[in-house]
Amino acid sequence: MMQTKPLDITIVGGGTAGWMTAALLAKATKGRLGRITLIESAEIGTVGVGEATIPPIQFFNQLLGIDERDFVARTQASFKLGIEFRNWTRTGHSYIHPFGSYGANIDAVSFHHYWLRARALGDTTDIGDYCPAIVAARQGRFAPEIPQGPASAPLLSYAYHFDAALYAAYLRDFATRLGVTRIEGRITGIRQRAEDGYISNLDLADGGSVGGDLFIDCSGFRSLLLGQTLGVGFKDWSRWLPCDRALAVPCEGGREITPYTRSTAHTAGWQWRIPLQHRIGNGHVYSSAFMADEEAEALLLGHLDGRPLADARPLRFTAGRRDKAWVRNVLGVGLAGGFLEPLESTSIHLIQTALFRLLALMPTDVRDQATRDEFNRLSEIEYEQIRDFLILHYNATERDDSDFWNYCRTMPIPDSLRHKIDLFRARGRVARFDGQLFAEASWLAVFLGQGVDPVGYDPMADIMPAAELQQRLFRHRDYVQRAVATMPAHRDFIDRHCKAPATAA
Repeated sequence: MMQTKPLDITIVGGGTAGWMTAALLAKATKGRLGRITLIESAEIGTVGVGEATIPPIQFFNQLLGIDERDFVARTQASFKLGIEFRNWTRTGHSYIHPFGSYGANIDAVSFHHYWLRARALGDTTDIGDYCPAIVAARQGRFAPEIPQGPASAPLLSYAYHFDAALYAAYLRDFATRLGVTRIEGRITGIRQRAEDGYISNLDLADGGSVGGDLFIDCSGFRSLLLGQTLGVGFKDWSRWLPCDRALAVPCEGGREITPYTRSTAHTAGWQWRIPLQHRIGNGHVYSSAFMADEEAEALLLGHLDGRPLADARPLRFTAGRRDKAWVRNVLGVGLAGGFLEPLESTSIHLIQTALFRLLALMPTDVRDQATRDEFNRLSEIEYEQIRDFLILHYNATERDDSDFWNYCRTMPIPDSLRHKIDLFRARGRVARFDGQLFAEASWLAVFLGQGVDPVGYDPMADIMPAAELQQRLFRHRDYVQRAVATMPAHRDFIDRHCKAPATAA
């Protein structure tokens, strides 16, 4: 018999994952759930390094009804047009993975096929010159939209860099105003029903106890409920993503705020640079099998823009995911359900998509196995697609200057990624799959940026006369240059519209 009473939901852990969960459930269900309770403890820290996002975060904030300029100011955020990758293909080389499109499709043929044809005819124009996000990023400019262009004009999209702790606090205030109950406390015991192993209550250090119908595990790498209590296994992907350590440190910033994240490859990993209004977030992701911790820290501190503002904080992890994200009445969200390094800023997005799946599949009875199976199926597909995209950065490289890069360049890769590479190399085609996060433009940017060069292109691109092709490409390029020229400098846009209060610096 199906339950008829609204589900009581208990969230374990605060931080970004916990408060995103609480805020979205409270807003989207408009009181139709039972009580929503979040348990967090000041004694237990949060990871707090996931400060770079991708464009779907806009939809999340809009769904909550968050005012963008207020959010940017209160989280000391900046805007993000993409990610610059330095030294990944080879030392001294760089490219940008942009948000938005390159040119626009012509007669149902993807724009890049026309660019490939023009290149075969001798045109040396960089494909980035047709992308507003890349041109604006290179010039340090930003605007939320570009002037109205022709119907075939390329699109601009953006995301944010923000202080993860401030974002969590922002969402905590939002969620508690909507009726979410916050309990400050440390969990000392977890009770399970004898008949089926479902969790019934969480016992707290102060003697209290919290029950619930559905428990959402946002406890981070500890995976307190899903991993430790229910014993759900972990699929280890370190053979493809060998980095297992990170050091994070903030440093002083300057006047200029770059409108993009930077990822710089080192000898056994890579370093992130995330510019905020009040500081720059930095971190070194590396493999302990190829580099000692002391060397990794020295490398990180030697590549900062300014004075460190704290000691480097160490993190340990394994790339992969839980065998199942939802088991019995426990759903793992964020790091409790899996970890993929922040190379493409997907950590916060994986929280967001898990929550949207939960809303779409919200059961009336937590014993509904079919609902859990569908959630887990979709989660597995998403993780594996993102996994393949990350592996591409490591495997498609010319670097042979260290044991780490020799391993990455020669390692066997998943068949699913091999298919994508082979298809693109043959004709410049990007394999598409249902529910795929990264669109054609993203795969194109990394394929070309990492030196995966197609032999041919779509023969439909040959239908257009060569002279017309050159004219169209010129118009695209000219429009992008003129549109970007109207944008203010990124720092100027922030100062004018969404500057953080001086007291927050």
